[in-house]
Amino acid sequence: MAQKPLFRFGATDSLATLLERNEKWANRVSSVRPSLFPTNAQGQAPKILWIGCSDSRAGEGCLDLLPGEVFVHRNIANLLPDSDFSSLSVIQFAVQVLKVRHIIVCGHYDCGGVWSSLTSKKLGIIDHWLRPIRDTKVRHKAMLDAIEDPKDKCARLVELNVCAQVNNLKRNTVIIEAQGERDLQIHGVVYDPGSGLLKEIMVPEDEYAEDYFVSDAGELVH
Repeated sequence: MAQKPLFRFGATDSLATLLERNEKWANRVSSVRPSLFPTNAQGQAPKILWIGCSDSRAGEGCLDLLPGEVFVHRNIANLLPDSDFSSLSVIQFAVQVLKVRHIIVCGHYDCGGVWSSLTSKKLGIIDHWLRPIRDTKVRHKAMLDAIEDPKDKCARLVELNVCAQVNNLKRNTVIIEAQGERDLQIHGVVYDPGSGLLKEIMVPEDEYAEDYFVSDAGELVH
């Protein structure tokens, strides 16, 4: 018997469709893991913080884990600027309260935010948000200019952006303190929407690390 194709939410579908599918999903999961939802009702204890892009194709679902296993923060182009209180709050809660053991920064190929950063087209308020990617582009101008194919250039900038955000994490005082106390691992990965696969990115040593240090008061100074 042919396998039933995966559902795609269409223009004629409604919230009722989603609620019906939710009920079927909850019943299906409960039949396989009867203790999952009662356990989740008591609180959360995830070991992973996932920091990814808001792109609908590139969520933490690719890890194939159950509800309660991954604490999640997503925004356009998976950025972690030191002025963003949303991501800073997520990081602090995940590290200091939930005591996660792994932080995964996940970019993805064909990222709209990265594509936009490769052009001079004005998009409005999002231009301010994407400024860190444009800065990364400038820092690696020679490398990127040597890549002729636009798709390959975008892919390389996606990887460079992941490296930059991993280094941003490593400069975070919450991260620095936690790594001094326990085994907290930070990973950079890129998701391929065309295959569904993740690829680990080897992040080079932070060339700007010497510009940052922690004061006696525990504050990050640069």
